[in-house]
Amino acid sequence: MRGAVLGEGVRVGPNSTVCEGVKVGRGAVVSPGSVVTMNVPEETVVAGNPAQISGYVGITATPLTPIHAPPSEAGVTQTLVRGVTLHRMPVVQDLRGPLTFGEAGRHVPFEVKRYFMVFDVASQQIRGEHAHRTLHQFMICVRGSCSIVADDGTAREEFALDHPSIGLHLPPLVWGVQYKYSPGAVLLVLASAEYDPADYIRDYPEFLSIVRGAAA
Repeated sequence: MRGAVLGEGVRVGPNSTVCEGVKVGRGAVVSPGSVVTMNVPEETVVAGNPAQISGYVGITATPLTPIHAPPSEAGVTQTLVRGVTLHRMPVVQDLRGPLTFGEAGRHVPFEVKRYFMVFDVASQQIRGEHAHRTLHQFMICVRGSCSIVADDGTAREEFALDHPSIGLHLPPLVWGVQYKYSPGAVLLVLASAEYDPADYIRDYPEFLSIVRGAAA
């Protein structure tokens, strides 16, 4: 670990190697036997050779909750994370193939102004890692599967989007991360506003400062 930069509270397992010049963010966990060749984001768990992100640690002493089981019927499920809701969209069965749909303002809880899709993501890559000041997002993995980590600065929960009828609503001031993409996965994101780079919060300590200040 000569020449590596370890943040506050980093835990490095036995027989691990952190290469020279690599930065390991605050609170991260390097699993035993890992070889870390790239910078590690804050509060992540990495494992393997080369090390890849395998999970996220909790903000408090409470362990990260299990992947949230989707509802079995159409409807909305509240989650542990402030304002985040998991949606089972209606499904119409047909001999020609099933159909799932959603209406803005009814199934999608805001007016949709924009959409974008994320695809061809290598399974070891991480997307997101930011929050928005005012933007609402609604995420559906329309092909394959991926996992979303939502974090409100106090609670953190992981959700598996593994069916085109499952949607996740991320409101403003929730830190979001997308990872564990299956081969060929396509993530559709509906947004409540046009793209505005000033709406992004990309620094996690800044995010914590904003949400904790808002709650004070």
